[in-house]
Amino acid sequence: MGTATETILELRKINKAFPGVKALTDVELMLKKGEVLALVGENGAGKSTLMKILSGAYKKDSGSIIFDGKEVEIQSPIHSEELGIAIIYQELNLIQRITVAENVYLGRYPEHNGVIQWKQMYEDSQKLINELGINIDVHKMLREMSLAEQQLIEIVKAVSTNAKVVIMDEPTSSLSQSETELLFDIIRKLKEKGTSIIFITHRLDEIYAVCDRMTILRDGCYIGSRDVKDVTKNEMIEMMIGRKLTNQYPSRESVIGETVLEVKNISDGGKRVKNVSFQAHSGEVLGFAGLVGAGRTETMRMIFGADKKISGEIFIRGKAVDIRSPRDAIRNGIGFVTENRKEEGLFLRSSIKVNTVMVALKKILKAGLYFDFKKEKAYAEEYVKKLHTATSSVNKRVMFLSGGNQQKVVLAKWLLSDADIIILDEPTRGIDVGAKREIYEIINELVAEKKVVIVVSSDMEEVIGICDRIIVMHEGVISGEVLKESFSQSTIGQLSVGG
Repeated sequence: MGTATETILELRKINKAFPGVKALTDVELMLKKGEVLALVGENGAGKSTLMKILSGAYKKDSGSIIFDGKEVEIQSPIHSEELGIAIIYQELNLIQRITVAENVYLGRYPEHNGVIQWKQMYEDSQKLINELGINIDVHKMLREMSLAEQQLIEIVKAVSTNAKVVIMDEPTSSLSQSETELLFDIIRKLKEKGTSIIFITHRLDEIYAVCDRMTILRDGCYIGSRDVKDVTKNEMIEMMIGRKLTNQYPSRESVIGETVLEVKNISDGGKRVKNVSFQAHSGEVLGFAGLVGAGRTETMRMIFGADKKISGEIFIRGKAVDIRSPRDAIRNGIGFVTENRKEEGLFLRSSIKVNTVMVALKKILKAGLYFDFKKEKAYAEEYVKKLHTATSSVNKRVMFLSGGNQQKVVLAKWLLSDADIIILDEPTRGIDVGAKREIYEIINELVAEKKVVIVVSSDMEEVIGICDRIIVMHEGVISGEVLKESFSQSTIGQLSVGG
């Protein structure tokens, strides 16, 4: 597959099975020194399982791993790190209550005669951050950082170990355009130093921007490896999903009706949101675009009662409603698919069926008193079928599903609740091309049923592809509204930066 001098990592015929599921079958992967390799495939293709084997979180059933010319058995995450493999997961592994520098050197603080060298640690981490071109003060507490800044700190932490191989799992999922550019600069600097990178992303444009080669997995099997420059976007999608994808955004006939939701001068006291007003109509997909930190998520959280609004009013079908908690919102027919499904959208240790019915318990209580387990199972199975959720059973714990399938469980929960207004915050973050299209089709079905769908998305192509109207926010205020006939990336981009 490659010569010993240029190859840093080689995986040969890797197999892994979990109870009832063959996750990987004879998977191959070769990584050269100083190259960026894209690992692509749909959700459930086996990418995360493969990376967990490399990081020591899982043990392979068979096959061999050759690292830096020697065959190795990776025993644990610590062993993987000692070999020189660093992994940055999509879900951050950082501690909120300590400083940036302490997070960067967590578990390996510099010591001298058993005494931690704090000054040295702060100096070293600041130097590293400055070298990478990031503007962050290492003395600040992590909890004061935005999600995007935390993602960058996670990257600094991986780089600080002087790893030979850095695995990045969806590293840009919570980054804005400018932060993504910064990450790409960091990747180029690492490459120059001879560090090798495995880059997992569902954003195909990023593969062309930063990767040299790509390895494609499908259904746990190795499909092939190609030089990125030799593959068109359509060929890449075809290899990933095993069929031609004619149009990523399914078309629909929009029949936009009455005003269902009206928000007037909503504000959180001017911290993140300042006097935001808008209307949303039945049968409409209303998009919210803008850079990370523009106040879109915060606006939606106030509408849903997850965060406190300081001023402003909310009207549903012309009637003022008092929403102080998510329970009030649910009672008023509002559903909210949050951007971080793992922390706020799901009970990870519970089954698919428990998660599906959690906000619609009224539907499965017999005579308002007894829990109807048959009904619970029937509803869960109905939505697994309807949303094509890949699972062997509705009794499966949600933590064992891929990201795309977890997102479908969150959607199922709100579809069952009969909400009339459904807010989707980054609904396809970390989801593959095939599953994205399925989610877009669900959105089309919702608006066909005269529901209101509000989509917050940082993916410009996505908001243009699926929305009827787009509201753009910048620094807590609405900087503009764009109608479908005027959609363009440059217009939305200009409004996003306050133009």
